[in-house]
Amino acid sequence: MLAAYITHTDCQKHDMGNHHPECPERLGAVNDQLLIKGLLDYMEQLDAPLATREQLARAHSASYLDEFAEIAQQVPEGGHVQIDPDTNINEFSYQAALRAAGAAVLASNLVASGQAPVAFCNIRPPGHHAERSNAGGFCFFNNVVVGIRHALAHHGIERIALIDFDVHHGNGSEDILFDDPHVLMCSIFEKNLYPFCGDVPMGANMVNVGLPTRSGSEAFRQAVSEVWMPALEKFRPEMIFISAGFDGHREDDMGNLALVEADYEWVTKQIVQLAQRHAQGRIVSCLEGGYDLSSLGRSAAAHVRVLIGAD
Repeated sequence: MLAAYITHTDCQKHDMGNHHPECPERLGAVNDQLLIKGLLDYMEQLDAPLATREQLARAHSASYLDEFAEIAQQVPEGGHVQIDPDTNINEFSYQAALRAAGAAVLASNLVASGQAPVAFCNIRPPGHHAERSNAGGFCFFNNVVVGIRHALAHHGIERIALIDFDVHHGNGSEDILFDDPHVLMCSIFEKNLYPFCGDVPMGANMVNVGLPTRSGSEAFRQAVSEVWMPALEKFRPEMIFISAGFDGHREDDMGNLALVEADYEWVTKQIVQLAQRHAQGRIVSCLEGGYDLSSLGRSAAAHVRVLIGAD
């Protein structure tokens, strides 16, 4: 049984303007490395469907869904509409956002039902900064939360862990999930970096670790081993979702944690072993950040290699 690899060409059509770090080439950088390293041979490539309003409404307010759809209809051909100071949409962004969230739903279905052991969603726009009623931080729909809520609603799963190792704290995920007893969210991020929160968790189901600038591998691995893992072992998740951001790499100037590919490989091994103990190996990973194309591709490949058991 092959791992699932879910993406869509629509996700490459979303473009926030020249020289924007969250660029269409990000998906190609990841895909190319998976291809070069032979990892796609172990994966079934699937097209992401469009998320439905019902699926999106488990994560977002009706008023926000209406507002975003209305704004998307106003985008001029070949132009952009600004959502916040660093987040824009073009005429293809709404469709791309629906595909990205739909990828998480498809992955949720495949993995929860046993049709795929694990899934990796190579998608954009990313999602973990999208709050219940607000876009921001390059994000519009909270893809991973849409997938989580779908698994809880349709697959009889009662405990899901969300693990977020993006260099930026997943404030949107926390905003939506902080009072959900069925979800334990674990986040490691760089302190004093966008979105400038996370140091004080919003709920008892949030395990947040802010690390100082240039913390490096040792501090990152210590936080995982000493803070995340005890909480995760106690929670015993039946399924695991990952917000897989690779912008903590030392070559990526969007953050400054000074991580390397080996750190993403190592943390993925810890997650896989946890999933094998408690979750029948079931993991869904969704791409979040990572803006230096070379280190993004290499780091994502290191992550996927372990995720699918090809290491």
